[in-house]
Amino acid sequence: MTRELVNGAVGGILATAAMSVVMLAGDRMGLMPDQPPKRIARAVLPGHRHRPKSGEEVLGAITHFGFGAACGALYALVRGRRHTPILLGAGYGLAIWSVSYEGWVPRLGILPPISGDRPGRPAVMAAGHVVYGTVLVLAVNGLNGAAEA
Repeated sequence: MTRELVNGAVGGILATAAMSVVMLAGDRMGLMPDQPPKRIARAVLPGHRHRPKSGEEVLGAITHFGFGAACGALYALVRGRRHTPILLGAGYGLAIWSVSYEGWVPRLGILPPISGDRPGRPAVMAAGHVVYGTVLVLAVNGLNGAAEA
């Protein structure tokens, strides 16, 4: 079980890095000028929850990678060492997006739900989460295969 958790966390970190590239590309295209991880960090730091704060970018990156690692570990714990199809990973990534951006993120007043968000961000975030899930499955399948070899 420990190996699965470690493989999932490592896969989650790699997947978060790939997802972050998609998010940064969306930012550069003007579709998502304010990164959600930064907005989440801003909301939990002391002071007004919607005003920029010192350290929010660093805290946002740390928590984004931490959340990605935790979601990867959870995935690996549930799946075990079984080989997973890529399509299931993409679905897992979209499920994380849906639960987060239709659930706890708007309920905490950090961002609006997907249907009420600014144009562009939902598409970028959906694509980023598909990339997350796909890379997660590829990484965990590969790490599990390497562990068995």
